Amino acid sequence: MKILTFDIEDWFHILDNPSTSNQFNWKNFESRIEVGVDKILNLLKSNNLNATFFILGWMAEKHPNIIKKISNLGFEIGSHSHMHQLVYNQSKNSFKNDLIKSIKTIEDCTGVKVKSFRAPGFSITANCKWSFELLAECGIEYDCSVFPTGRSHGGLPEYKFAYPSILSYNGINLKEFPLNTFNLFGYPLVFSGGGYFRLFHHKIIDYMMHKSDYVMTYFHPRDFDPNQPMVPGLSCKRKFKSYVGLRNTEKKLDIMLKKYHFTDLQTASSQINWDDIPIVFL
Repeated sequence: MKILTFDIEDWFHILDNPSTSNQFNWKNFESRIEVGVDKILNLLKSNNLNATFFILGWMAEKHPNIIKKISNLGFEIGSHSHMHQLVYNQSKNSFKNDLIKSIKTIEDCTGVKVKSFRAPGFSITANCKWSFELLAECGIEYDCSVFPTGRSHGGLPEYKFAYPSILSYNGINLKEFPLNTFNLFGYPLVFSGGGYFRLFHHKIIDYMMHKSDYVMTYFHPRDFDPNQPMVPGLSCKRKFKSYVGLRNTEKKLDIMLKKYHFTDLQTASSQINWDDIPIVFL
């Protein structure tokens, strides 16, 4: 099972960086969202594939025509929050209000019910597992926020099951599609999206893709836009992570899309017998 997803945000939606931390900063940058989205849609069309699009509510607010275009083509629509803030930096109230606003804005824009969610930066950590309760309370059925190993923005290394599972927390259950990992010498390696995908050679990705029964991808429009400006204020490490491999991402993904069968989240879920899926208690 290989699932294709895209997080729809602009090139300046870089997390944990003072110059791009909020909407007051964002107004200083020219949008390039259409460039990346058009490349994504062309890839999907040429390979005759479906995908799930996790939409930033702010994008649906500022660029409704682009989001409507995605939805009108029949692609599954989910929420990527409204203001693209790290979950572990928010209170329960601020997270819930942001989630509700994102769902309403996206649904008003597309006319499609939002049932799925991915947290910005996979930033649901052990200290904010309460967010899963709020997701269920707000009508989210499918979550793709679990990063089942450590990372710069937290992760949930205690989530030991990097496959579709039932996430159970404080009386609520969610159908969880965590990010997949590849076991390399006992270390859970991530390869299926973002900087990880851009960094590795396509033959390495192909090997790990071939050996993996379950793959959850995640890409952004900026991953396909090598001509985007450089975000100001980034450290050398962050520049490397954000810009390495941009010129090759489109070609590498096209190779994978032609070789393997990918589907969207909703179709993948319909192929699972959830009564037989393990429950992971948090």
